[in-house]
Amino acid sequence: MTTFLKPRIQRIQRHLGITADGVIGVETLTAIENQLFGPPSGLELAAGESLVVSKQGLKKLVDHEISSPAYYRRHLCSPVYPGGQSGVTIGIGYDLGYNTANQIRSDWAGLISDSALEQLMVVCGLKGSSAKSVIRNLGSLDIPLDAAEEVFYQCTLPRYAKKTAQAYPGVETLFPDAQAAMLSLVYNRGTRMSGARRREMKALQDWVKNRDYQAMAEAIRAMKRLWVDQGLPGLLKRRDDEAKLVLGADREYADDELIRL
Repeated sequence: MTTFLKPRIQRIQRHLGITADGVIGVETLTAIENQLFGPPSGLELAAGESLVVSKQGLKKLVDHEISSPAYYRRHLCSPVYPGGQSGVTIGIGYDLGYNTANQIRSDWAGLISDSALEQLMVVCGLKGSSAKSVIRNLGSLDIPLDAAEEVFYQCTLPRYAKKTAQAYPGVETLFPDAQAAMLSLVYNRGTRMSGARRREMKALQDWVKNRDYQAMAEAIRAMKRLWVDQGLPGLLKRRDDEAKLVLGADREYADDELIRL
C-alpha cells in the first residue's frame, strides 16, 4: 500500500470509530457498509448468502494463528513450519502447502519483493516432512505484518468464508459465533470430507444443517483424537475454543460486532 494512502484510510477509520491501522480489511469494509446500508442482522439471512461472523469469533481465529501483533513480529515474520501435515506457513496462517502457485502470486505480488515471492514458489505444495526439511532455507525472508493483514482480510478470509458455505450448507443461518467457529475450523483443516481422519468434518454437515449446536460442539471436540499424542497443544485448545463459541452462540449480538464476509 502506498504511503500517501495509508493516512487517508486511517482518517476514515477514526471517523468510523474503528481501529486506525490503515488497512482496508474486513472491519473497515463492514463499517463502511453499515454507514451506507445499515448493519446486517446476521440471523435473518436467506440460505446461500454470505457469512456473518462475530468480531469475538474472528479474533479467536486470528489469535490462534498469530497470538498477537508483538508475537508475530518476534516469531512469525519469517516463514515457519507449524508441524503435522502443514506446509511452510507465512503471514496469518497462510499455508504455502495448500495454495497453488498462481494463488500465491495473485495474493502476495506487490506486497513482498519479487525475489521473496520466487523463494515462496520453491516451497509451494510441500507438506509435512518435506516442508520441515526446507524451512531453514527461508530464515532470511521477512513478511511484514501490514502485508500479512492485507492478504488475510482481503484475499484469504473471504475465500475461506466461501469454502465454508460451500462445504456446510446452512452455515449462514447459524448464530454469528457459530459461523465464526466453522470458519476457523475450515481455515485450519480445509474442506476434505473423506477418510477416517475426516469423519467429524463429514458428520458436521448434518449437525450444521439441523442447527444442532450441542452435536456440533461435540464433533469439533472429538477431533482432538487426531493430535492428543502429537505434542500439538495449540490445536487441542483451538478445537476447545471453537466448541465453546458454538455452545455460547445463542446470545444477543450488538450490530457493531457483526462482520459480513
